[in-house]
Amino acid sequence: QVQLVESGGGLVQAGGSLRLSCAASGRTLSNYAMGWFRQRPGKEREFVASISWSGAARDYADSVKGRFTISRDNAKNTVYLQMNSLKPEDTAVFYCAGRLLGVLSSSIKDYDSWGQGTQVTVSS
Repeated sequence: QVQLVESGGGLVQAGGSLRLSCAASGRTLSNYAMGWFRQRPGKEREFVASISWSGAARDYADSVKGRFTISRDNAKNTVYLQMNSLKPEDTAVFYCAGRLLGVLSSSIKDYDSWGQGTQVTVSS
């Protein structure tokens, strides 16, 4: 199983930007579809974005379309989430997840590897 470690979270003002990274070890990420999910305070974990193993296909939750961009660099075994125009309601713990030999998906149950999460706090 691949090990995933997120980084790049922090405190930012509304309207600002952050770039999250998800570094993999143990296996090559090129065999994985990857996703970003988040868990806001008091809420269930929810889908944010996903990307196919090649990067050719991407999908986003409606709430982040036009503001967030998912990308990957298989040579670096890393997936990214560029977050622009951040809002206070984006405050959450963000998790990356991997789906071995699968297509991109917005469903939590389809992912078999998870990172430990990184906190993003957006102040108003």
